[in-house]
Amino acid sequence: MTHTNPLFDTVTDAALAARFNDADAAVRRLAVLEAADLEDEAWLPLLADALRHDTDADVRRTAAQRLGAWETDEAVDALCAALDDADTDTREAAADSLAALKDPVAGERLLPHLADADTDADAFKRAALLRALRELRLPSAAGPALAALANASPFVRGEAIGVLGWLRHVDALPQLKHIARTDASTEVRHAAVGALGFATDDGVIETLIHALSDRAWRVREEAAATLGKLRLVAARNALENALSDDYWQVTLQATRALGRLRDVASTHAVSELLTFPISNVRKEAALSLGELGDTHALAVLEAALDDGDPEVRKAARIAIAQISERHASHSAR
Repeated sequence: MTHTNPLFDTVTDAALAARFNDADAAVRRLAVLEAADLEDEAWLPLLADALRHDTDADVRRTAAQRLGAWETDEAVDALCAALDDADTDTREAAADSLAALKDPVAGERLLPHLADADTDADAFKRAALLRALRELRLPSAAGPALAALANASPFVRGEAIGVLGWLRHVDALPQLKHIARTDASTEVRHAAVGALGFATDDGVIETLIHALSDRAWRVREEAAATLGKLRLVAARNALENALSDDYWQVTLQATRALGRLRDVASTHAVSELLTFPISNVRKEAALSLGELGDTHALAVLEAALDDGDPEVRKAARIAIAQISERHASHSAR
């Protein structure tokens, strides 16, 4: 391999460049690490070439991990190509590096690769590219994400939902509501329920309340969390019913959501959780009572000051102070 970059005019740099062609894979891998640590784009051609063509999977994987530090066209293209690598670890390393992209300009470079991965056989690649696009919030990613909702792979559908949720894509709401109710995959329903957290129309509220009865507890948990984020008072009764869920994780999220609603009508239902067997739920109940601000909760919160868990006692103190301060403020008006 011949290199004409001026970087390699020094003896030290030329020696490092030569090590990319060493017969020993361990030497080549160390060369990748050392070149990447220099943080100079002049080394990108060698790093990208190592990812694309080195015969050793460990070398390619290392190159994939280190190329994530750059967001140039050359680096992104090499990482996208590595999503087809024969080695699983290399593919996953490339996917992780692409997911770390922060520059929307680099994200635009992903779209042609996503268009090329147009068959169900490319499920890993499609999912990885959608995952990389998610937090970049590119409006141009909405079309491919909408199309991917019909993909046979639940991994692809889940990542597509993530893109649309981050974009707060209103046109996707009908499909997201349908998926939240009907998709065969728990993970996909879970993703759809979470993605609905940017809208409050009647259909969204109904879908989220319906999800509180989903057969999978993780979907029920996500539904309670999303209702809490939206602060939908119309969901109060459904959330109170969720307090008796068989899974304490759902109970905890429903408790947190009720606190965020700031509806004192939930004070009694939340107060009863101060004797719940799981301390995390008791702690959340105390904090929620503080948010509800009802002075009728002071007696049970004072009793919680003797709880066996120091975190519950701390939460009770915070809640008491919060309620007392709010009551004093209202009395002074």
